Amino acid sequence: MSTEHWPIARPASARRAPSPGERIAAALRKSPIYVDPSLASALPKGRRRELLAHMRRSPVPVYVVLVPLVKGGTWEDPDQLLTVVHDRLGRDGAYLSLDDFQDQLAARQWGGTREQQQNTRYAAQVPFFLDEMKDAPLADRLIRAVDLIAAGRGKAEYEAATAHLGRTRSSTGSGKSDDGGGVPLPAVLGAAGLGAAAVAGLAVWRWRRTGRVPPPSRHRLPRTVLATALRANEEELREQAAREVVAFGELLDRTDVDASAPRVRALLTEALDAYQAAGKVLDAARGLPDLAGVLVLVDRGRDALESARSLAGGGREIPASPLCFFNPLHGDSAVAVNWRPLGSRERLRVKACHDCAKAVRAHRTPQVLLDRVDGRPVPYFEVDADDSLWARTGYGQLRGDLVQRILRGDLRR
Repeated sequence: MSTEHWPIARPASARRAPSPGERIAAALRKSPIYVDPSLASALPKGRRRELLAHMRRSPVPVYVVLVPLVKGGTWEDPDQLLTVVHDRLGRDGAYLSLDDFQDQLAARQWGGTREQQQNTRYAAQVPFFLDEMKDAPLADRLIRAVDLIAAGRGKAEYEAATAHLGRTRSSTGSGKSDDGGGVPLPAVLGAAGLGAAAVAGLAVWRWRRTGRVPPPSRHRLPRTVLATALRANEEELREQAAREVVAFGELLDRTDVDASAPRVRALLTEALDAYQAAGKVLDAARGLPDLAGVLVLVDRGRDALESARSLAGGGREIPASPLCFFNPLHGDSAVAVNWRPLGSRERLRVKACHDCAKAVRAHRTPQVLLDRVDGRPVPYFEVDADDSLWARTGYGQLRGDLVQRILRGDLRR
């Protein structure tokens, strides 16, 4: 069930600025090559002009989108990136990007025949398997892929480039290579099975070549976001929180899972409610504690969404991992500790990051998130509970109804 069936009222703060996908689409309307500033040196302007000349010779419109791919970030994998960009641009054609493995490209085509779409996918993979492309500049690999798309020879060249991968199979037909590793799937299935196994076969070859398997897809708030937020001032943190709300909204937009199971449906509802709550807090945020709350809510929503996807795919429900009780900007809470608030006899069981947990056990004061009362800084949890939802709920660790309280208007009493 697609989240298109789940109505979402977008918060005003998330609507004010164009989303990352919209910004890329706007740039592609001016030039079919988009390069993130952080990757500018990988494709110098002179090579961009050369690449553009090859793209213009293609009968299929070609778009190149080069941005960093980071698990848990705005762009996690090439399929996600290209799907969003195509949706925002609204133009069919072949879209190329970096893959989420070093030195590899990815592509997807909208429009044309199924054979042409397969050709485009294969064309992007070919340079990785060619000896002459080893350590070649990015421009050379992109030009090779574009030329194959234009000539309609992606699949044929892929089959030729990978034909040698099955030659190490033993004569017993056991499906094992001489070195004991698994045989790449293209070699096992032959040319007829390549269409169904292209992605899986390439993943096996990546493992054999790099010694590592592709990491599982994760959708939690990236820890780099929190590391940056910890060093940010209020204005910077507000901008970052807005970006995370937008990114989570886009993640929800493109999520398509079977929500027929009650628990999956409940988790999807939790994710959507957390998104709504994050938007409401962002719109009303007055300081660092509120902005930290936005990140807490996005993190809760991502946890719920990840768990829903796991269950819908036949996996297990994934326990939520709250952010540090003492300062959510510290990141995940890795340790549960017994903590007694100042002036209280009651001990609370809270989850904290390693450093804060270590401080509590050593009877030292953790590095806590500060709020302001009458112009002076105080730990957020020492603010009068009647005046602070974060103090009342410990950012959701002391009460399980944080999201519901925000949605009913309890952020400001």
